[in-house]
Amino acid sequence: MSGLTVAHKVALAAMLERCPDAMLRTVGSAVAPLPGGRAAELRVMLEDEQRDRARRQFVMAPLVPMFRARADGVQALTFPPAVLARLWKAASAREPELLPRLDGSEPSVMVADRICLAAAAIVRDKPDLVWPDGGEPGRLTGLEDLAACLDLSHMARRALPSLEVWLKRPDGDQIAELRLLLKDCAGIRPDGSQRVLEILFSHLEDAVLILRILTQSSCAVEQEDFLSASELSGFVDRLIAGVDLRAARIAAFKPAADMARVKDVIADLTWCANVLAELDVTLTLNPQSVWGKSVRDGRVLIAGRLSGLLRAADKAVDQALPWERVQTTGRMTRNAPQLDAPIDGDTVLAARSLLRLVGSARGPASTFGCEADRKALVEALTARLTDYSEQVLRMIHDGEAPDEARAMKIMAFAAQCLDLIAATDAARTVRRRAAVAAGPSGAGGASSRAA
Repeated sequence: MSGLTVAHKVALAAMLERCPDAMLRTVGSAVAPLPGGRAAELRVMLEDEQRDRARRQFVMAPLVPMFRARADGVQALTFPPAVLARLWKAASAREPELLPRLDGSEPSVMVADRICLAAAAIVRDKPDLVWPDGGEPGRLTGLEDLAACLDLSHMARRALPSLEVWLKRPDGDQIAELRLLLKDCAGIRPDGSQRVLEILFSHLEDAVLILRILTQSSCAVEQEDFLSASELSGFVDRLIAGVDLRAARIAAFKPAADMARVKDVIADLTWCANVLAELDVTLTLNPQSVWGKSVRDGRVLIAGRLSGLLRAADKAVDQALPWERVQTTGRMTRNAPQLDAPIDGDTVLAARSLLRLVGSARGPASTFGCEADRKALVEALTARLTDYSEQVLRMIHDGEAPDEARAMKIMAFAAQCLDLIAATDAARTVRRRAAVAAGPSGAGGASSRAA
């Protein structure tokens, strides 16, 4: 049987090059059992592509995160994703005889650094080869940044194994290692220290952790006047800009209209709380400085909105589990759960979503000075929801519930509300009583006796 034609190979190579890693593995698994010469050739192409990607990942590892946007949206130095593949293809073609040394369990770091330096030369000498001019703004600056980062890739590669240590509690020798690294980078390029920190920043999923690196870089960097005047101030500016952006989103959140965004609000609250807490620990901010005022304004704005959301959650529970006046004897009345109230819809969704916020905001509430209010609300809601459930259960036993199945759903919703505010013991009690009431000697038996 004839093999793949040249046209087939070209088309397949282009397709495989565009496949994500997960899809490439899926294709490899699908092709593996197929018989025939064409399938064998395709398996070879797949193996070549996977080996090439493994080599690229190792060589370009210091810079790979810079070819995608940060997940947290914080401003960072990034490059178009398509540039990476073209850059690797051009750089690896210059050293074809060295590529096999990148295979195996111990790939050569020396070869990787050499290819990165070759890549820097290509970016400068043949920019259109790796980043074609499509008229996008910032291309020339981006090329300069890319070449500069490639110049320092070997230093970043040396630093990455120590990154986790620097983020925790480094000892004197480890701090000295960091400062020596930054000094060596400054010797390679005038902006070398900032560049290598940009590379390290791209490897941090939590952007605020860069503050821990900054504070170890110099004895005086913890002082705001020193840091704000240095080239490293941009990192703090970005974090504060991230707080300002999220504070504006939190302030604009309207529970009635944007209920689907509650998870995003919780994420924004948590992110801002982490950043502000880290700023408090790592930097000494002047309350009258630009940074100090911005942090204070953001804290006040978020605290006020969080307090409003806690009050909204309290009202939402009242609307989702309402009470009504019922007649007892003569003209006497009492409050009782309204068992014909809707057990789904926007009102119930609003209560569930806001209670999830109440239960998830413990950490942020402490940062923004609202934890006492949140804790008091949780205690009040726990007592209220427990009492509501007991009243529903009593009505079931007394035969006052026109629809016992509906009443049981109301109890289940109350238990879910207790779970959302982390009142797990109370929720467990409600469910246990509901289970007893639903048993042969529970609700059914009680209703029969009442009848």
